[in-house]
Amino acid sequence: MKYIARRIIFYLITAWAAITINFLLPRLLPGDPVQALLLRFKGQISEQATQSLYVLFGLDKSQSLWSQYISYWVQLFRGDLGLSFTFFPTPVSQVIGQSLPWTLVLVGVSTVIGFALGTAAGVIAGWRRGGWTERLIPVTSFFSSIPYFWLALLLISIFAVNLHWFSDAGGYDILTDPGWNLDFILSAAYHGILPALTIVISSFAGWMLGMRNMMVTVTSEDYVVVAHAKGLSERTVNFAYAARNAILPSVSGFALSLGFIVGGTLLTEMVFSYPGIGYTMFQAVQAKDYPLMQGMFLVITFAVLFANLVADMVYVFLDPRTRSEV
Repeated sequence: MKYIARRIIFYLITAWAAITINFLLPRLLPGDPVQALLLRFKGQISEQATQSLYVLFGLDKSQSLWSQYISYWVQLFRGDLGLSFTFFPTPVSQVIGQSLPWTLVLVGVSTVIGFALGTAAGVIAGWRRGGWTERLIPVTSFFSSIPYFWLALLLISIFAVNLHWFSDAGGYDILTDPGWNLDFILSAAYHGILPALTIVISSFAGWMLGMRNMMVTVTSEDYVVVAHAKGLSERTVNFAYAARNAILPSVSGFALSLGFIVGGTLLTEMVFSYPGIGYTMFQAVQAKDYPLMQGMFLVITFAVLFANLVADMVYVFLDPRTRSEV
C-alpha cells in the first residue's frame, strides 16, 4: 500500500506544520492573549496574578521557546487546548465539544443532502441532455450565486416572519431542557430546518453543474462507446461506466466539504444565531479569545486532513489507475 502510506506521511507532516504554526502565531503577533484578557478587566489584576496567567496559558516568559513548544505538545497529547477567555474558566475542549455536535448535525446532514441531490441531478442532466433537469440549472445557479446571508435573510422573511412556519433564530426552544429526549430533539430539528435549507439550496447548483459537465465529457470517451457496442443496458453504462468515472472530481470536492463541516457555515450560523462552531468562532474573534481560536483552528485542520485521507482511499477504490500505484 505504497500510495496510501505516502499520503499518510504527507498528512502527518502537514499536521505537524499546522500545530507548529498554531503554537507560534500568538507568540509572533503584537501583544499576547494575556494582555487581551487584562484589558477586559481594565488592569484590575495584580502583577503576581498576571504572571500566573502567563504560566496558565503556556506563555511563561521564564521558559525558553523550545521548552514552551515541548509543553505545548504534551498538553495536546493530553487533550488540553487551554482555557477560553470568552467562557473563562471553561476549557477550550469543552466549549468546542458543546458546539461541535450542532454543526456536525446541521452542516453535515445538509452537505450530504445537497451533494446527493446535486450529483444525482447532474448525472441525469449529463446523460439525457436537453431534458427537464437541464432547465433547473439556470434557476439553481441563480440561488447559489446569492450570498449565504442574503438567502438566509430571505428565507427568514418568508417562512419565519410572514408565514410563521419556522423559527428565525436559536438552536432549540429555551423552554426545552437540553438532553436526549423527544421534546428537545424535535425542537432542535424544527430550529434547524431553515439553516439547513439555506445550505442545501446554496450548494445544490454547484454539485449539479460540476457533475453534469463531467458526464458530458465522459460519455464521449471510448470505453463508454465500447460499453454501448457490447449491448449493455443504458442503466449499466450510465452508472457503472460513465457516472463512476465522472464522479471522481466531485469526490475530492465532497471530501473538502466534509472537512470544512467542522468549521461550520459562519454566516449562516451568525444570521440564525445557531449555536454551532461557526457562531462560536465569531464570538471568539469578537472577544479576541486566542486559545479558543487556536483550538478551533486545530480541530478544523485535522478534520480537513482526515477528510482528504478518506478521499484518497475512496479514489483507490473508484479509480483503477490509482490502484496500479498501490
